[in-house]
Amino acid sequence: MTKSWRLFSSLLLLVSLPAAVAAKPRPIPVKVVVVAMFEAGEDTGDQPGELQYWVERDHLDRIYPMPAAYHAVRMNGSGEMAVLTGQGTAHAAATIMAVGLDPRFDFSHAYWIVAGIAGGSPDRISLGSAAWARYVVDGDLAYEIDAREIPQDWSTGYIPLRKAKPFEAPAEPLPGQVYALNAPLAQWAFSLTRSLDLGDSDKLKQIRGNFDGAFAQRPPFVTLGDELSSSTYWHGQLFDTWAAEWVRYFTGGKGAFSTTAMEDTGTLQSLEFLANAGRVDLNRVLVLRTVSNYDRQPRGMSASESLAKQRIGAYAAYLPSLEAAYKVGHTVVNELLTHWPKYERSIPTTAP
Repeated sequence: MTKSWRLFSSLLLLVSLPAAVAAKPRPIPVKVVVVAMFEAGEDTGDQPGELQYWVERDHLDRIYPMPAAYHAVRMNGSGEMAVLTGQGTAHAAATIMAVGLDPRFDFSHAYWIVAGIAGGSPDRISLGSAAWARYVVDGDLAYEIDAREIPQDWSTGYIPLRKAKPFEAPAEPLPGQVYALNAPLAQWAFSLTRSLDLGDSDKLKQIRGNFDGAFAQRPPFVTLGDELSSSTYWHGQLFDTWAAEWVRYFTGGKGAFSTTAMEDTGTLQSLEFLANAGRVDLNRVLVLRTVSNYDRQPRGMSASESLAKQRIGAYAAYLPSLEAAYKVGHTVVNELLTHWPKYERSIPTTAP
């Protein structure tokens, strides 16, 4: 190659570089991410899971394949995205990390709203109701001994890691065991949605009548209530008692157990790491869970008999809880999108 040809090639490269940079597409600004955990079948047109109402009603017709995640993400032209994580903390953590690191999207100002169904404690919440969480506590990180070998003076065989007995003081949560969400943002979301009518039915009234608990008989309502997150699907009165104490223990008495779900500590762990990397704003995260079933047995039934009836699609308030997740969650999504210039700049702390 002659000197003149090398010079020509270098000049050609310098000329072409700006064009290549200019041709690179800018990341798509995402305003709101709705996080769903499971879908019963297809994204549209059949029995709904947590994703389907969002896809159909918000016209999330733009599909972006995600080979490194559980499912493709979907968007509309308004900046709303829906993510389907798959069930369990491992699926959730891996999927949220893959989505959050995808260079096609800009999440720097995005609000993240987990919107899914859950079990609920009838001491705190009723079937078809919705709870905005201030705390999400992990229920998997623990020691455990078989229930048949629990000492007589123990209330449970579940022991905090690094402790010798249940609820030994002081509580010392490990990283990823307790997530304190942005409480003013949760309060804002609650204030915005607290008056929503979530409906009721004779069927729900009949089912509720078989349960005891301070809130068991109430029609569906919106509340502030905290979540125990674990990939183990537990059930029964004794586990309900354990969960309430577990949440109190790890939050220093500040948290009030209302719902139990599977994925959210995985989702929040990935969002925390993504925030550390400057990809997301952890202060813009909301967790909404709606009650598809009570977490314990009704009167006259054993825990094992009740557990045998707990199946996706057959929960006592399955469709009402999906409707509530969409109705309550969408009220917040619509507020954010309608007044985006305001919420892009500053995170809300009071009712609009």
